[in-house]
Amino acid sequence: MTHNDGLKNDGRRSATVRAPHHMVAAADHLATSAGTSTFERGGNAVDAAIAANAVMAVTSPHLCGLGGDLFALVHLDGQVVALNASGRAGSGADPEGLRAAGHDAMPFRHDIRTVTVPGCVDGWLALHRRFGTLPLDVIVEPARRLAADGFPAGPLLVASLAALDARGRAALSELAEQATRTGSPVRRPGVARVLSTITSGDRAAFYEGEFGEGLHSLGDGLYSANDLTTPAADWVEPLSTRAFGVELHTIPPNSQGYLTLAASRLAERLPLPDDPDDPLWPHLLIEAAGAAGHDRVDALHEDADGDALLTAIDARLDRIDPDRAARWVAPTSDGDTTYLCTAGRGVDGRLMGVSLIQSNAAGFGSHLVEPNTAINLHNRGLGFSLRPGHPAEFGAGRRPPHTLSPALATRRGHLAAVFGTMGGDAQPQILLQIAARLFHHGQSAGRAIQAGRWALRGPTTGFDTWSRGTSPAVYVEGHASAVWEAGLEARGHDVHDAEPWDGAFGHAHAIVVDGNGMLAGAADPRTRVGSCSGG
Repeated sequence: MTHNDGLKNDGRRSATVRAPHHMVAAADHLATSAGTSTFERGGNAVDAAIAANAVMAVTSPHLCGLGGDLFALVHLDGQVVALNASGRAGSGADPEGLRAAGHDAMPFRHDIRTVTVPGCVDGWLALHRRFGTLPLDVIVEPARRLAADGFPAGPLLVASLAALDARGRAALSELAEQATRTGSPVRRPGVARVLSTITSGDRAAFYEGEFGEGLHSLGDGLYSANDLTTPAADWVEPLSTRAFGVELHTIPPNSQGYLTLAASRLAERLPLPDDPDDPLWPHLLIEAAGAAGHDRVDALHEDADGDALLTAIDARLDRIDPDRAARWVAPTSDGDTTYLCTAGRGVDGRLMGVSLIQSNAAGFGSHLVEPNTAINLHNRGLGFSLRPGHPAEFGAGRRPPHTLSPALATRRGHLAAVFGTMGGDAQPQILLQIAARLFHHGQSAGRAIQAGRWALRGPTTGFDTWSRGTSPAVYVEGHASAVWEAGLEARGHDVHDAEPWDGAFGHAHAIVVDGNGMLAGAADPRTRVGSCSGG
């Protein structure tokens, strides 16, 4: 049984869905359906998350895929565990070569050197080995069938393909030639073959099979055999803090998740108004986000101490002025991802929650494809620095700084919520707003997800907010409070208008456990084809 709150003012489906046993929220209704059916077959929240992500990897290559990375948080029996399945640069990584060619930053697209060894499949296998209950072939069968038999092209996939440059369109021709209009059938036979081969749980079928062989060839010396045989998935200690009356958890560095926690710690010590429509509300959250994130480019690398970063940011509280924008500037020196969440009680009655994020980095990623399977490859290496001696300098075996930052909340050890978003640099800013609405103001999942947002942006890519040596602009979504813009401008912010329900403000989803143990969830209407469903 699922209960939905009804329609929003503009006719979009309202977000708060309620159910007693299980729930899935994802950016494609086909993925939500796969996750829900996995629960109904007796699977748990991890099984459902893998099933939903596998479908997203087929139907939404403009957001994610087997050629990208994955992070996940899992809550079970009072414990939160974290999985970092982000890939490492190949053994042939050569920062001097890039600098000699005139690069002062990592190439954004059309360059294999931005492609770290993709961690997605390693992530699925690690999650399944530790928590899975259903056989892997059962879990990924809905995705395999869609890849082999065809799926209807979604509107965002069609629009993303139409926006490709000529080189990208040529590389992604398998998709571009099929997804010509919304609803056009799209088949991905190479992805179907890969999904069939990984069901044994043997990573070699992927990383040393036709995908690995094609990646090795495409790298032309960038990847060694050892790079492809070394697993990319590591179980790590989650980074946690208390804020807004809950314990917030995320992935430690190399993830930028510490920014969500740090900004939340600052924000709860500020005089947030009771009404989020008050322009003081976005101003204080913007200031908290800027205080936390303005030095991210220098501070974030895979060996950074997350707890030390939180402590250092706490000291910036007195630099926040309720009446004036600080116009935070990074030290001089449009993201596309998919987020999904699942929660449910398995056949044993134990409640499990999963917060999973998986990405190509920017749109279709590098705009390169592995030639044997036509799987598009991410460009997550764009997070590396080319500054000599920087702790995140491009180098063999290193993980780049990552924008991916899933979130999970607990109360006294019990699961309170799983939530997250896509959005490049803006992910922590979006999550800060959602956390404040959910936990500080007690809003429903639907209201928190559908509310208009603000986001800080750099000049070009969605990944340059803190890397250009200038203060980022504040963009305000068109259906946000009508008084936000004037109030922010009066406080000295550089404010820009954006369209209502703009996907650049993230595709966020949330599932909340209410005081009665019922599940209440929301899928972001900005996805256009996303959904939340439960039973």
